[in-house]
Amino acid sequence: MSSARRGKVVVAADAPALAEIAAERLLARVRQASGRAAVCLTGGSGPLGLYQLLTQEPYRSALPWPRVHWFMGDDRFVPAHDRLNNMGIARRAFLDQVDVPPGNVHPIATDEPSPEAAARLYAAELARFYGSARLDRARPLFDLVLMGLGPDGHTASLFPGDPALDEQERWVVGIDEARLEPYVPRVTLTFPTLASTREMLFLVAGSGKREILARVLAGDELPASRARSDGDLVWLVDRAAAPEQHHAT
Repeated sequence: MSSARRGKVVVAADAPALAEIAAERLLARVRQASGRAAVCLTGGSGPLGLYQLLTQEPYRSALPWPRVHWFMGDDRFVPAHDRLNNMGIARRAFLDQVDVPPGNVHPIATDEPSPEAAARLYAAELARFYGSARLDRARPLFDLVLMGLGPDGHTASLFPGDPALDEQERWVVGIDEARLEPYVPRVTLTFPTLASTREMLFLVAGSGKREILARVLAGDELPASRARSDGDLVWLVDRAAAPEQHHAT
């Protein structure tokens, strides 16, 4: 993976500093948007520091909540109230605590009969929001896409060895079998959809992620190594997760 494809690595001192840098980048992207802004959230524990920070000053007052729309890059196919539901986690962490118009939150419909049915519904919702059924690299769908990195190198719900890694046409797909705990079906945006953004921001923290992050940045054949962005691609990592060569960054 070339350094241009790999993107830029930004090292934060610790997890709280990482959350603050992420909040500043999110705010900057929203402010740059003319009219409505679209942010694609990520699940797991990685973004919780950021989410909680958004409910606090100065971000609570600085964010123009009525014009920001919130999407989810992937979700577990469990009921909305289930503790494993990614949008449910985001709601509890920040969306329910600030003045967000209900129509600005776009959850994946995990009450559909199957992950694939939910994927079709979400793809249609994204296309309606975007105003076209075909993505144009000159006009990104999102202003910011948040991404995480799993211990096996997966990102969103795009797991090693899954055919969804190679999907180029569909915007959203159902994943019947997760290859990592929790072993529940998933719904995930595909790489071309995630790439349709002005900035893709990976959030990676903790010493447990250092080895897999080093492999991704070295270009090993892992799902996260395939991530690209039509705009900027930024790896925001804390010092504990940063591979040795990036510690002086």
